[in-house]
Amino acid sequence: MKDILNARERLEKCLSGEKTDRPPVALWRHFPVDDQTPDGLASAVAAFQNTYSFDFIKVTPASSFAVKDWGCQDSWKGNPEGTREISYFPIKQADDWAALKPLEPKSGSLGGQIECLKLLTREFSPRIPVIQTIFSPLSQAKNLVGKENLLVHLRTYPDALHSALRTITRTTIDFIQECKRTGIDGIFYAVQHANYGLLAVDEFNIFGKAYDLQILAMVQDLWLNIGHIHGDHIMFDQVVDYPLQILNWHDRHTPPSLAEGLQKFGGAVCGGVRQWETLVLGDQAMVQSEALDAIRQTNGNRFILGTGCVVPITAPAGNIAAARRAVNQIQ
Repeated sequence: MKDILNARERLEKCLSGEKTDRPPVALWRHFPVDDQTPDGLASAVAAFQNTYSFDFIKVTPASSFAVKDWGCQDSWKGNPEGTREISYFPIKQADDWAALKPLEPKSGSLGGQIECLKLLTREFSPRIPVIQTIFSPLSQAKNLVGKENLLVHLRTYPDALHSALRTITRTTIDFIQECKRTGIDGIFYAVQHANYGLLAVDEFNIFGKAYDLQILAMVQDLWLNIGHIHGDHIMFDQVVDYPLQILNWHDRHTPPSLAEGLQKFGGAVCGGVRQWETLVLGDQAMVQSEALDAIRQTNGNRFILGTGCVVPITAPAGNIAAARRAVNQIQ
């Protein structure tokens, strides 16, 4: 009979390629309205964790949290993913990028997120690992100027954008240093532009990867860093060498498969269950079937059961519970 491990032990063995009592599992979601205060978000995240007992806690603030102090404004419009809609982009023209100055990570929106992390690590660490969501500098720039305008500025005003990306990178690094002081175990690093439908490979390497690697160099003292490659048609090969312990992507919708990703990446892979078709519109049998298929693909080694991105807030509780139960069937 296998020894029953705690979440931290299970993840440590998973990352080292050792046999575990069962594959780790973690799902995460947005908490609209609750995410507007540190204690509101912390309470919602804690309740979600206490309901499902996942192997790590991925803290998911509103995606605007990192740029609100630069003037970004958003509002809750009922998106079923739980995301807020940006209603005001502070960057209107290329000259506006120069107005960005490094932010103080202990005040404003960033400071509020630090307070949220303190609450969560106080409650769960070291029993349950806690990781903080960090958006890449290019993703933050998108939230400052708008998705389509970002590509225009990238190709038309590259020097202005580079200047802003340096400021965003500096602020992000300062924020991560404060996050570390709360006792987090790692970061969830969201890369949204490693995508052939958005950028050429050279564009991504110059405006994305170059800054990503600066940030990731600052988290090498943390043990549970996850990279998320967002969207379809992803540039997996451009991200596979990032110094991370885990990679997560929409494996059911875009190559590579989990099995193929595991061959290319030296760490662990996370995924296996579709967000919409299965967790929202499917039933518990579908959830179980996809979970077991993902485990078969990877032989349950260096594998964490999850989904390609956030769990939509419309996902039935029974389907989420089914994903959590699926890993218990592995003997």
